Amino acid sequence: MKALGIMGSPRISGNTDLLLDEAFRGAQSQGAETEKIMVDKLKIAPCREYYGCLRDGNCVIRDDMDDIYPKLLEADIVIVASPMFFYGITAQVKALIDRCQALWARRYVLKQSPPDSARRGAFIAVGATRGKQLFDGSILTVKYFFQAIGVDYAEELLVRGVDDRGEIKEHPTALSDAFELGKRLAQE
Repeated sequence: MKALGIMGSPRISGNTDLLLDEAFRGAQSQGAETEKIMVDKLKIAPCREYYGCLRDGNCVIRDDMDDIYPKLLEADIVIVASPMFFYGITAQVKALIDRCQALWARRYVLKQSPPDSARRGAFIAVGATRGKQLFDGSILTVKYFFQAIGVDYAEELLVRGVDDRGEIKEHPTALSDAFELGKRLAQE
């Protein structure tokens, strides 16, 4: 079983990264292999609406997404992890998701079957504010992203009121919640 983590924070070893690592530890406890994509370290151009993907399901832009597409399609588990920036996922993750228009085109325009529908996904998000609707828009984005790549939105871990680097370690349950999330994803 392969678990792919999309780490969307530019802050390495920060709260989002620590939660993703714990989710991976939970998945590994069930025998899953894990791979983390550090989106901030990659060169991913935004979608330019060239619509080449509507012809054959492939994006015409050549960059680091070329290596990510197969990983997204091969993973049994996909975890998107992002801090909230202005009530949304980071621009880095949004660029990756937008470039998956090619995978959306394969499924909905070209009518190609997505990978096995037993694939599961989760969203891990951390926000400094305690706003009631802090995660609403991001949840929708991640759900539609998962739908486009053939992954069921199965789990989420949403943590409010955490901002300083490493502050998540002081949260009473967040790290253990992340471990259990990863464990559940790998069990089912």
